[in-house]
Amino acid sequence: MGIKLPLEPDAIETLRVGDLLTLDGVMYAARDAAHHRLIQALDSHQPLPFDIRGQTIYYMGPTPSKPGQVIGSAGPTTSGRMDIYTPRLLAEGLRAMIGKGSRSQEVKDAIMKHEAIYFAPIAGAGALIAKSIKKAEVVAYDDLGPEAILRLEVENFLVIVINDIYGGDLYEQGKARYRKASP
Repeated sequence: MGIKLPLEPDAIETLRVGDLLTLDGVMYAARDAAHHRLIQALDSHQPLPFDIRGQTIYYMGPTPSKPGQVIGSAGPTTSGRMDIYTPRLLAEGLRAMIGKGSRSQEVKDAIMKHEAIYFAPIAGAGALIAKSIKKAEVVAYDDLGPEAILRLEVENFLVIVINDIYGGDLYEQGKARYRKASP
């Protein structure tokens, strides 16, 4: 199934834990340092460097691109490092996140409250993921180097739904199945 970015609320309502889909459109890449600055801007009543409402943030810090490439390896980073910032950004209108690893209960509660979604890409496939990125440009915090905020245009960006608006958690479901199958 293909989904157009930015995500519409009705698209999120159809998504369930375990759904495999592709994303097409615009998303933003940001990591820890950029998230910290976004929260500082909000706390100071300053505008964010992009309109976060309805957007998707990919927790990724790319490697340098080689000649002829749009971006270097573009694998996900650990999402839990953004958990202290995520509920606030979801309250501001962030619609989706992409990263690796499980989320805190506070983030999962905020996902349900604000009707957002958490995806994971194929782990360990940063070079393959980079092929889905058709354009990348720094939009904020250039001084952060690989942690600057990037605007990415993507096609056929493969993800799986990890946390949905209904409280589903693919990681928890997997653990439960394992415990049930174990002697």
